[in-house]
Amino acid sequence: MARSFRLYEKKRGNRWTGSKRFGSLGEGLFFAVFFLLGCVGLVFILATQVIPEWRVNHAFVESQCTVLQTRGGEAQIEYSVSGKPHLAWTRTASASDSGGPDQQEGPGRFAEGGRYPCWYDPVDPDVAVLARGYTWWLWLTLSVPISFLLIGGGGLIYTVLSLGKSAERRAARVTRSASRDLSEKTATTRSPFPHVPPADQITDSPGTELAYRLPMAGSPAWTLGLWLAACLPWNGLVSLFAVVAVNSVWEGHPDWIMILFLIPFLAIGIGLIVVFVRQLVLATAIGPTLLEISDQPLYPGGKCDVYLSQTGLLRMNWLEVLLVCDEEATYRHGTNTRTESHRVFQQSVFRRDQLEVQHGMPLAARFAAEVPCGAMHSFKAEHNEVNWKFIVRGEVAGWPNFERSFPVIVCPNGHGISKS
Repeated sequence: MARSFRLYEKKRGNRWTGSKRFGSLGEGLFFAVFFLLGCVGLVFILATQVIPEWRVNHAFVESQCTVLQTRGGEAQIEYSVSGKPHLAWTRTASASDSGGPDQQEGPGRFAEGGRYPCWYDPVDPDVAVLARGYTWWLWLTLSVPISFLLIGGGGLIYTVLSLGKSAERRAARVTRSASRDLSEKTATTRSPFPHVPPADQITDSPGTELAYRLPMAGSPAWTLGLWLAACLPWNGLVSLFAVVAVNSVWEGHPDWIMILFLIPFLAIGIGLIVVFVRQLVLATAIGPTLLEISDQPLYPGGKCDVYLSQTGLLRMNWLEVLLVCDEEATYRHGTNTRTESHRVFQQSVFRRDQLEVQHGMPLAARFAAEVPCGAMHSFKAEHNEVNWKFIVRGEVAGWPNFERSFPVIVCPNGHGISKS
């Protein structure tokens, strides 16, 4: 784990707040319990009610039987399967009956010694029924575990996607979503250069050491969310069929066709779980990367102070911060739209080799960065972009290399974008 879970932690200045990590853990456990209950309930109802009822109406073979005796709502019947007699006790009413005239007669519907149509299980011929139908209220009960699945799964995805985002940034994102059109028009009017992106989304979160905390592009939480969204429904559906296959083996009549059919799907499901757990452990072991900057926007030839904080419990071969500029061009080639990216500038502004991040003691470093004179400013048009960013990358012992990107804005000719 990158750090221990604390009930309280210091956030800004002299204000103490509840631990975000502890709150996220509790929220995740709450939704996980909902999701687990939904999975268990759904599998139980499907395995014990829905699937057996569906098999009675679609897989059972029709035959003729003789009623030997009746008692209550059951009857003992005798029928022939491939020339061999079979005896079975079965219900005298279908699951869909709801107190109609026939059911009110009870066992009188089937007189002893009479011959009636019946249906038996081709997998287990000793199982037979006298009546078929569907239980209408059974499908309503499915709404309960499905609701638990939707609430728990949606909550887990939201919790994962919210990891590493400050409350200030989440509040700003909600505000921007509510008034997106107005914000875009206002940002355009504040910029003296129509194709220079506004700095509002970068300056909306204050830092603890310097003026602004830079947002991270492509947060690991999004990767975790995507793997979770792929893992949950796939394994949920496969587990339903796996329960049926295991039940057939348990009853002594294994369905080998279904078992062989499920093997590759089970392998894919296990692979998805392994990848998700690996991504989760990797994101937790490395921990959040925070990057703060003293000025924003920047200008060609201008300098700024940068503060880096890297948490985790890990041993690193090297850690480096780059200031880069990438140019992207989007064009059409026939019916396809293609985007090409080219790095036009790259400079290392910080590097440290053979370091170890201790538990509860994040690596902190402060250094200077300079945009070269005559550099192209940030630019965004329909088919072309020039993007400036800081890239934090490192090599962790025993783990793949990681890279995290933090965009910044560079304005031309020393003219900034008004922050008012």
